[in-house]
Amino acid sequence: MIIKSFELSKIDFNKFNLFLFYGENQGYKDQVIKEKFKIRYKTNTYNYDENEILNNKDNFFNNINSKSFFESEKLIIINRTTDKISNTIEELFDKNTSDLTIVLNANALDKKSKIRALFEKNKKTICVPFYEDNNQTLSLIVSNFFKTHKVPISQQVINLITQRSRGDRLNLNNELEKIQNYIVNKKTVLIGDILKLTNLSENYDVSELIDSCLSKNKKKTINILNENNYSLDDCILIIRTLLLKSKRLNKLFKILKETNNIDSTISNYKPPIFWKEKDTVKKQLESWSLNDTEKLIFEINNIELLIKKHNNNSTNILFNFIIEKASVINN
Repeated sequence: MIIKSFELSKIDFNKFNLFLFYGENQGYKDQVIKEKFKIRYKTNTYNYDENEILNNKDNFFNNINSKSFFESEKLIIINRTTDKISNTIEELFDKNTSDLTIVLNANALDKKSKIRALFEKNKKTICVPFYEDNNQTLSLIVSNFFKTHKVPISQQVINLITQRSRGDRLNLNNELEKIQNYIVNKKTVLIGDILKLTNLSENYDVSELIDSCLSKNKKKTINILNENNYSLDDCILIIRTLLLKSKRLNKLFKILKETNNIDSTISNYKPPIFWKEKDTVKKQLESWSLNDTEKLIFEINNIELLIKKHNNNSTNILFNFIIEKASVINN
């Protein structure tokens, strides 16, 4: 049975014992697993990786079937779940698992996924998709956090904390935990306090930097560059990523020339473009032209040589080039 993540509060978790949580929002999944399951099974919780089970299925079944005086119920969490484990899970359906609660933790699963179909169609199982949080959702979490702790806060501070979580609820919860320890016996929190307390969750992904550049999002591109401390090795990775994505863009333009349909071109491209990237790639196609990408590829090769030749000034050379490409209006 399919349950939306925002409907979880309506579910009586005691009536079900087989759950599939899938999607990119690992922070939200971790939160639900912690609050709804681990709190009930403080000692009898067992974590497995899918490969552990597939490599030794008999051992897995022996472990979950074993009984002891001190263990009446168990929580089994299977991480990095894919369709490979579908047959094993079907075997579980046929067994008496009333004393087990099993949670499958998977990344994104497409509509044709076998394991997803198993849980969606079975009325005795719960299937929950966890989509990425948007800034509005994260901002609301921050706002409610300070209301709960009765600490007045400005929208500017809420926006800063939300931005620094980088769209990840797990990162946000980590930052709020640090803030919670800080605000004990405090009546106010200033933006300077937040700047000192919170860290960037991690470096912005290189792919995100390049996508912002090729999408002509100058503001976001500059923000990513300013928020990170890149090394020479990072510069090489960035320029190589820019080259690969520029070459893909160039190929897409050649296909588009024949199809004259952007959506069809993106959907039929090989290797397939992941669904999360499609809107970004479409924006890039609207921002460039075939001739522009050919010129860009030539310039990238020259910049890479320049970076390698001038190691001490590599970041300045790269940053100037990246910002220039994010700014220029192509015809």
